[in-house]
Amino acid sequence: MKTNQVRVRFAPSPTGMMHLGNVRTALLNYLFARQKNGSFVIRIEDTDPERNFDPTATKIIQDLSWLNLNYNEGPFKEIETYAPYFQSQRTIIYQENLDILKKKELVYRCFCTAEELEKKRQRAIALRVAPRYDRICADISEHTIQEFLKEGKPFIWRFKIPHQGQVTITDLAHGIINFDLSHFSDFPLTRADGSFTFIFANCVDDFLMEITHILRGEDHLTNTANQVLLFKAFDKPEPLYWHLPIICNVEGKKLSKRDFGFSLNDLKNSGFLPEAITNYLAIIGGSFEQEIMDLEELVNQLNFDQINSTGNIRYDVEKLRWLNHKWIVRYPIEKFVPLVLPFIYESYPLAKQFNPDKMQQLISLVKTELTTLGDIVPAINFYFEEPIATKEGVLSHLPEGQQVDFVHAIQGFIASYSDPAQFLIDLKKVSKDLSLSAKAVFTVIRFAVTGVDKGPSLKDTMEILGKETVLKRLKQIF
Repeated sequence: MKTNQVRVRFAPSPTGMMHLGNVRTALLNYLFARQKNGSFVIRIEDTDPERNFDPTATKIIQDLSWLNLNYNEGPFKEIETYAPYFQSQRTIIYQENLDILKKKELVYRCFCTAEELEKKRQRAIALRVAPRYDRICADISEHTIQEFLKEGKPFIWRFKIPHQGQVTITDLAHGIINFDLSHFSDFPLTRADGSFTFIFANCVDDFLMEITHILRGEDHLTNTANQVLLFKAFDKPEPLYWHLPIICNVEGKKLSKRDFGFSLNDLKNSGFLPEAITNYLAIIGGSFEQEIMDLEELVNQLNFDQINSTGNIRYDVEKLRWLNHKWIVRYPIEKFVPLVLPFIYESYPLAKQFNPDKMQQLISLVKTELTTLGDIVPAINFYFEEPIATKEGVLSHLPEGQQVDFVHAIQGFIASYSDPAQFLIDLKKVSKDLSLSAKAVFTVIRFAVTGVDKGPSLKDTMEILGKETVLKRLKQIF
């Protein structure tokens, strides 16, 4: 199959959980494909079975689905021409393409052990020269090779680099980049166990799957020259590249497991919405007049013809929290309630017995105050737990000389409490009669019935608590 269609790929390794760098790479590949009416391909780099955390890529696919990054082809969406999409299932394909390079005499067996190579590397460093493989195995006679093979001596296949000249690539962010080949070593295509290296497998997969653009992290820039040499060796067209800026923490260091939010699971478990995460990762490092955008808006607004070549970008969790709050406010209540119920049920198991309409009413009261889904727990604590408040602590919000008068006044109409609206009218009258600020008086009552100084309107709070609960809490203080 030959096509002029844009084809991009996200090729994660199932050796660990998805992190923000992975997610941003997947996101930008997805948005690029959507904007160019192309195909977004998922390919799984699972050639390291001992480290595979998610061998069937189930978790990776679930994460992409949660983020609403729907792919066109890959695991469970196979197109026969390009399948399989797991590198562990493509060994025969790699072997066939290695044989092509053998016939072209572009590779050779290297019998050097890891210990020998490390000694040479240390010697080069001591001599203050760049470590580079000395090609000693490229000149071994055929007779010696056969003797080594009979002995069962381990070997790898190396690609023979032309040490003169340069390799040129086109990068969407950096423009034209030239690599001086005199600085490069003959690189391995296989490992001693016969498996194939990342550089070789990726190159073969990319040209067989007709990948037109490769969007990946800046940390892969240094191995691009080797892959371009392989494309040339196979007489295949080279893709265009976009090496994405590395996401760093506030100190400018590469984001790591120690940084909150590094793992997508961290963010999910803390109550961040997929829309907020993709929104943030799409605009990070850029400048946008409109910052709150869903995937459809991002497809239309991102300008892939003017790409910033910044070497790294700073991860600002506070900006992410702000975006998450904005997305929570945007969510319709019917869609929002199921998202927060797991957080509520974990902390307040009795809530499972509540009337759904009552639960929705309670969640609606505090929804616009939340930054993460997890914030629902402290926000509605007033409903499930009696406030830890003392008379002295509650009244401390009033001038000392007027505390006794306020208590006498409020006791006069607590007994006749009927509904919040009338209660608050009476409360305003008390504040006026005693020359107290309405804010201070309302704060006193809020502390008495909820134990906190912030929350939804006092009227709504008292209504959701109900007459019996409000009276009980007021009488405990006054």
